[in-house]
Amino acid sequence: MRAVTWQGRHKISVETVPDPEIVNPRDAILRVTSTAICGSDLHLYDGYIPGMRAGDIVGHEFMGEVVETGAGSTLKKGQRVVVPFTISCGQCFFCERQQFSACDNSNPSETRDASELMMGHAMGAAFGYAHLTGGYAGGQAEYVRVPYSDVGPVVIPDDLSDDDVLFLSDILPTGWQAAVNADIEPGDTVAVWGCGPVGLFTIQAALLLGAERVIAIDHFPTRLALARKYGAEVLDYREVDVREALDEMTGGIGPDACIDCVGMESHGFTVDNVLDQVKAKFYLGTERPHALRQAILACRKGGRLSIPGVYGGFTDKFPLGQLMEKGLTVKSGQTHVQRYTGELLDMIRDGKFDTVSLISHHAPLEDAAEMYRHWHDEQNSYTKIVLKPGLPKGAIEAVQEMAHA
Repeated sequence: MRAVTWQGRHKISVETVPDPEIVNPRDAILRVTSTAICGSDLHLYDGYIPGMRAGDIVGHEFMGEVVETGAGSTLKKGQRVVVPFTISCGQCFFCERQQFSACDNSNPSETRDASELMMGHAMGAAFGYAHLTGGYAGGQAEYVRVPYSDVGPVVIPDDLSDDDVLFLSDILPTGWQAAVNADIEPGDTVAVWGCGPVGLFTIQAALLLGAERVIAIDHFPTRLALARKYGAEVLDYREVDVREALDEMTGGIGPDACIDCVGMESHGFTVDNVLDQVKAKFYLGTERPHALRQAILACRKGGRLSIPGVYGGFTDKFPLGQLMEKGLTVKSGQTHVQRYTGELLDMIRDGKFDTVSLISHHAPLEDAAEMYRHWHDEQNSYTKIVLKPGLPKGAIEAVQEMAHA
C-alpha cells in the first residue's frame, strides 16, 4: 500500500510499504477514505518530538471503511468509522475513569520505558506519533490497523459525509475538552490564543457552553475571519498589545478563562520568543511557550487556564510565581476522545458545529509532501488539509471545486 512516511526534519515522502495485518483479536483493518494533516504533525515535521524513526507512517486524524476484523472486534465489514487518535484499551485504571488518553495498556513495553523516564509515568499510545507513544503506524495511508477496535471507533451513518465527521478523530473533541476544562460559566469572557483548527473548534465550544464573549488571538487574516464567523471578537497580535487590549476589553479585570491553543511553537518577535527560538535552534530547549506565558499574565485573578496546545519537554522563563499568586486553576492534557465522541456526533447532526468551513484543501494522498510544505509555510491560505487516498496525483484543484460547489 501507499503511505505517508517521516524521513527526517522537513522530509516527508509517500512510500510503498507492507499492508497492515490483524495482530490481536480486537484489531480491525480500515481502508482509509479521508485523513487530515494536524497541527501536531507539524511538530514532527519540524523535528521537535523525540522518538521518530525514518520510515514511520504518520497521521492520527483518519476515518474509513472496515475491511477486516479480528475475532474480538465489535465492528463489521463495510461499516464507516472515525477512529480516535488516542489508542485505549477500555479496561485499565485510567480508561475506567474515562481518562482514555492516559491508557496504561496501549503503549507496548518496548516503548513505554522511554516515555516513563521522560514524563514520570508511561504515556498513553497514539497513532502515527513517535515511539514514545507506542510507535503505531498512522492513518495517512491507504490502510491502517486499529488496535482495540471494540473501544474507540465511532460508526458513522451514511447520511453524513466524511467532511462532516472526520474531525471527531481529534480536533473537534480537543476543542471541546479545551472549553470544558476551562469550566466556562454563563456570562464568562474567554480568551483563546491561536485560531488554528483546534482554536476554531474551541471558540465554537466555548460559546455553546455559555460564554458571553470569546476573544480570539492570532495574526493570520483568514483564521481571524473564521473566528469572527464563528462568533468571536478578534485581536491581531501584530497590531495591538494583547495584554493591554484584553485589560481594556474586560474593564481591567482580565478574561475569566484563558485557553492556549498554540502550544510549543509560538510565533512572533517578542524578546522571550526570540530567545526561545535561539535555544531551540541549538537544541538548548524544546518549547516556545510565549502564548502560554501571555495567557497566564492576562488571565484574571482566580481565573482558569486550559492548555490543549501540545508541549513536548521542558521550558524556562515560566511565570510560575504569577500563576500561583493569581490563584489560577490549570487543566491540560491530551484529549480523552472516546469520552466525547457520542455527544459530539449528535451535536454535528443537530448542526451545532460547523465542521466543514475550516477545510481549505482536499488533496491526493500522493501529494502529501507538498501539502505538508504548504501547511507549514502558508498557514493563512491552508487552514486545514484533508488527504484522499486513491485520488490521482495533482487532482487537488478539481477536488476543491467539488468541495465548494
